[in-house]
Amino acid sequence: MNSGADWTTLARQFQASFGATSPISFSQDKLEQVRQQYVDESARLWNEGLQRNPQVKDRRFAGDSWARNPVSAYAAAAYLLNARALSGLVDAVQADDKTRARIRFAVDQYLAATAPSNFMAFNAEAQFKAIQSQGESIAQGVRNLLHDLRQGHVSQTDESLFEVGRNVATTEGAVVYENELFQLLEYKPLTSRVYERPFLLVPPCINKFYILDLQPENSLIRYAVAQGHRTFVVSWRNPDASLAHVGWDDYVEKGAIEAIDAVRDLTGAAQINALGFCVGGTILGTALGVLAARAEAGAGKPAEKAAKNSKTARARRAAAPALPVASATFLTTFLDFSDTGVLDVFIDEAFVKLREMQFGQGGLMPGHDLAATFSFLRPNDLVWNYVVGNYLKGETPPPFDLLYWNSDSTNLPGPMYAWYLRNTYLENNLVKPGHARVCGVPVDLGRIDIPVYIYGSREDHIVPVTGAYASTRHLPGAKRFVMGASGHIAGVINPPAANKRSHWVRDDGQLPSTLGEWLTGATEKPGSWWTDWSAWLRGHAGRQVAAPKRYAAGAAGQGLEPAPGRYVRERADKA
Repeated sequence: MNSGADWTTLARQFQASFGATSPISFSQDKLEQVRQQYVDESARLWNEGLQRNPQVKDRRFAGDSWARNPVSAYAAAAYLLNARALSGLVDAVQADDKTRARIRFAVDQYLAATAPSNFMAFNAEAQFKAIQSQGESIAQGVRNLLHDLRQGHVSQTDESLFEVGRNVATTEGAVVYENELFQLLEYKPLTSRVYERPFLLVPPCINKFYILDLQPENSLIRYAVAQGHRTFVVSWRNPDASLAHVGWDDYVEKGAIEAIDAVRDLTGAAQINALGFCVGGTILGTALGVLAARAEAGAGKPAEKAAKNSKTARARRAAAPALPVASATFLTTFLDFSDTGVLDVFIDEAFVKLREMQFGQGGLMPGHDLAATFSFLRPNDLVWNYVVGNYLKGETPPPFDLLYWNSDSTNLPGPMYAWYLRNTYLENNLVKPGHARVCGVPVDLGRIDIPVYIYGSREDHIVPVTGAYASTRHLPGAKRFVMGASGHIAGVINPPAANKRSHWVRDDGQLPSTLGEWLTGATEKPGSWWTDWSAWLRGHAGRQVAAPKRYAAGAAGQGLEPAPGRYVRERADKA
């Protein structure tokens, strides 16, 4: 730790390991500060250990068993001391931002994996439980481990207690349209009158749609229906080998655009309102860019392009709205990928080229690989916590609908995944007017001149709130931005009845260039953002009409099959 030669060697190793674009060095002042702090805290810990068991403040080591066991208590305190020193060394690194972020991520993963709580030899709580249960907790831990090895992922909840359509995704409805990529669900009205403009939700295709319909009390879908919206939802198919050739254009054309057209055709509405969540929002935004380009070019719908009577086609286009979507809501969505947060550590030209070689011409990106990546963004909460509980302590994790959904992963078609990596995370092409060609036309977000509602979550580690806010710079229509508390999922799934968390709004409607500037004029409001969004959407939903007595398709209005449909039941591990 004292040798300059040692630090030079370490710097070279870091540079080779993380593909630094600039040389790595260390701030000598910060190194000296870390060294002196380490020496002082080591002496303090040694002296404390001679008098009594060290006291630590970390929830991983918070149980009484840790405090009573001198070996475990000292191991925990020494670990936290070394963790602080390693974090200090990362702070002393002088390199480009991407390399610093990669080093920070790698060190965080190392620290999460090497915590004493992860090992039976040091975990005082697991040891006490093994003695108390006469070894049964160890035997059960082995059984839990074998079970998880067979299923291919660490259990985060008791998955046997949940079933799609029985106690999750239970809002009443029917499948009213389907193609090879998605089923379109329509939900039974809960009000006698509904707004004339139907409402379409486009969820992410990297997860199942029922995050929006977990339980009746926290279902955004049921809430929309209860507010009087005739509600439709895209249920993406979990791709198998038959869809290994599908690309981004297909998800836009045969997914979002076909769903928009299907809702309009089934209901007779000239325009609808639409919502996109996470990647579903990126797909929706791209689809709107395609539709705007076609409208500007006078192309209209594909059926109109084929019309023999040009006068009739022109008359149809003149009578129809410029866009079939009257308003759009984007929830924790990237359109501008200039600030992607921690996910940026994975993205560079070499990584994208590797994925293009693997998947660009066909294949499937396995859902469990994607799920593991997202879990390791929060390793202590979503990985090691369950390793300790399931295997060292022999516990069964408690039932939790959100974590059941989290484990119900989905595959991605390889070409779609490869296009998405290069054109969004790597090159950020969607915000370069005309640079990305999708479905045969250049996409320009500046042509999407409709009212939009943009929501970001303050602690979101997947779509940082700054990334969500960046959409305000590229969409020209009337905009409302709202920031909610908590993270990517908990911030979004926050029903008003729960009376939890809070959200921030600006009543003056100003949208300055940065989120920081926006926050200076924002007001914190208690409770859910759903009520604010509902009031906004109501202003774009048109007049109220009698609620339909039948679903939009099928014999006698019964639909093709009951919601939630068969696509959502397809498992990635069965594909």
